[in-house]
Amino acid sequence: MTMISCRGMWACVGLLSLTGQALAASGSPDYRFKSKISRQVLEHYLARSITMAELYRSPGNLDDDLRMLRSTGAKFIGRAIYLWGGEARIVESDFLAQGRELTRRIHRADTDVVVQAAAFEIVTEAVAKVPVPAWVFREFGLAPEKRNFSYQKMLFPDGKMVNHWRQGQSVPDICQMETKMWFVFLVGTYLDIGVEAIHLGQLDLMGRNDPQYRNWAELMQHVRRYAAKKARRKFVIFDAHVPKAGPVVDGRLLLDFHSFPLRPKEVAETPQKAVLAGGYTDGGTRAPGQSSQSPRPSIFTWGFDEITWFARQPESYRNEWLSYAWKWLKEHDPNGFLQMPGSRMLTNGPPVAGEGGGSQRWYFANTKSAACPQGFGQEETIKAIWAEDVRR
Repeated sequence: MTMISCRGMWACVGLLSLTGQALAASGSPDYRFKSKISRQVLEHYLARSITMAELYRSPGNLDDDLRMLRSTGAKFIGRAIYLWGGEARIVESDFLAQGRELTRRIHRADTDVVVQAAAFEIVTEAVAKVPVPAWVFREFGLAPEKRNFSYQKMLFPDGKMVNHWRQGQSVPDICQMETKMWFVFLVGTYLDIGVEAIHLGQLDLMGRNDPQYRNWAELMQHVRRYAAKKARRKFVIFDAHVPKAGPVVDGRLLLDFHSFPLRPKEVAETPQKAVLAGGYTDGGTRAPGQSSQSPRPSIFTWGFDEITWFARQPESYRNEWLSYAWKWLKEHDPNGFLQMPGSRMLTNGPPVAGEGGGSQRWYFANTKSAACPQGFGQEETIKAIWAEDVRR
């Protein structure tokens, strides 16, 4: 089960759409690409994808996290670096230096690995501290000028979604030139440090005035042009949180793959048990520890976001459920892949009981050890599932 976050406040299980088989001459999966990527190679990456939220500044033990990734054979490292607001960190902290060092360490161990960053559905007043580089102006056919990004120029003109997250933190309007310039800068900056994939968050939220996705298509064209010159393998892999059919422009899918939560459904007569069901709703309320079957289904499993519900289960059930979810997807969606839970924030409700009677607010799939005493122990299960996938 993958617990991918659409932002730091909650977790979701990622359904990555696409499927296929292609082998290199050695008989092993082919991970080679440059300037473009075939469906088969992309599918091999998705079949070995794992969420490692904010790995660049691991809240655990980075050395052990990287060991775990090597041990399992992970090839696509999701959400490894991103901002949720606090954009001034780009110029005022070691944010980018940490990200660059992370990608270097990963690629020294395995040059094939794709590291993913995210450009989420938020801008804050802190963008005003970030200078607009000359190359961004030129990319949009504008004469360079000395100024910083403008928060106000990124907002919806009708005031919708302004201060949506909290005061001074809004959903940007992708139809605004300043928003497109900001995203091209942000994604280009990630590509410069060795990132090769970008999750674009809630596409439709930012594009509420872009129903035909023309502005998104323009933005991605700018980024792909930059990637063709600057990216590690001259290509960038795009996905987004897509709650309905993927966006199509001029008869072509806009994204390289789609992500969406699995949304475990509670088994009301068996406390804490959950199953998967096609078409299960995204609506509802939450009450930690209680069933949300009534009065209407909820996105919260037994009152918790998915990763927190998952972390609260006994280790044996976590491992069982992970295998169950992987098999369920194989049986119900030939185009689906399960992005495994590797590292994610735990959110609503009391802290999960941790080592030595303490509590913790982060999930780690790592095997528990002296290096990672807070590990939840799904590492060997992930490794076994992927090994079985190769045999199949």
